[in-house]
Amino acid sequence: MKACFYFQVHQPLRLKRFSIFESHEQSVRERYFDNGLNRQILEKVAKKCYLPTNALMLELLEKHPGMRVSYSLTGVFMEQCKMFAPYLLDSFAALAKTGRVEFLSETYYHSLAALFPSKDEFVEQVKLHQREVEKLGGKTSVFRNTEAMFSNEIAYLAQRMGYEGILTEGIEHVLGWRSPNYLYSVKSCEGIKAMLRNYKLSDDIGYRFSAKWWSEYPLTADKYAKWLSSLEGDCVNVFMDYETFGEHHWEDTGIFEFLRALPGEMGKHPNLEFVTPSMLVKSAGAVGEIDVPHVISWADMERDTSAWLGNEMQRECFGILQELEAPIKELKDGELLSAWRMLQNSDHLYYLCTKSLSDQDVHNYFSPYDSPFDAYVNFRNILEDLRGEVKARQKA
Repeated sequence: MKACFYFQVHQPLRLKRFSIFESHEQSVRERYFDNGLNRQILEKVAKKCYLPTNALMLELLEKHPGMRVSYSLTGVFMEQCKMFAPYLLDSFAALAKTGRVEFLSETYYHSLAALFPSKDEFVEQVKLHQREVEKLGGKTSVFRNTEAMFSNEIAYLAQRMGYEGILTEGIEHVLGWRSPNYLYSVKSCEGIKAMLRNYKLSDDIGYRFSAKWWSEYPLTADKYAKWLSSLEGDCVNVFMDYETFGEHHWEDTGIFEFLRALPGEMGKHPNLEFVTPSMLVKSAGAVGEIDVPHVISWADMERDTSAWLGNEMQRECFGILQELEAPIKELKDGELLSAWRMLQNSDHLYYLCTKSLSDQDVHNYFSPYDSPFDAYVNFRNILEDLRGEVKARQKA
């Protein structure tokens, strides 16, 4: 059983509380983005999660020669590291130097550009991210779209860009009776394999680790290793946010002790082997085909795009983002282009979500706003200001 552990690393570029009467003496980036808040949050999460987890990962990689892990660092995260905490990127580069850590490709701006009618922006963002990731740890043959958004079309685009593998969610309405613990080909895509997240085993760590109501609490490393060892299939894909360690589950939950013990416990099972995504797609064959005509994701109960486009506020803002692509690119103004792309962060639309029960609780947990409606007013004001800035520069 090949075990593939993948961690998503992302911090959105949070917005200022914007007024339509804001002074235009500042650059658009200074007007829209709250550098003070972004620095504060990045430094806090670095202290609680990124630095201690990277140090522990480096220790484990040195101790266990067979261990391998993979990451995706969004371009937005890497930019903030350069601005506020360059030592953070150094800690990820140190992991890459072990030769057993893989950094995957994605959209640079953690955006929904794959959903634009024209795919040019999507391709440009993926290429931007490729170039940045190569500075950290080399090329990869595997792509992971924003929030694991996936469809036949997205797989086809990734294949055209040369990727051999793509990550997504292993959900029942795609798989039917089949298991996520295999690789699959994608309809109309002969050159790419889909790696499907085992969402139960991923969420056992990512969401349920510190849940005292859970029937399996407490989760120990030996118990988890036994679960992995007893699985049927070729592979198990455990994908989660990196902030699982120390941020979503605080140090006092025992999450770091769990991580420290896991490679050793897995080593007690001869049938378990660590692999990176690129190793997996090169070594395992597809056992069947999946057909995904509509976009799926790893978010919320629906596992679709409703976390970002489920209500009229979200669709309206997304429409403005799409509408601005052509005029901004025609202006060839680097400042406007960068700001527009930063505003494509999926997080800005995520904060506008109006669902119920536990899904909305998750949205509220991540949101810096008092309500989705406050988030909408702020985001919409910024989009209108950007729209006005574009018109003013067109006339200049």
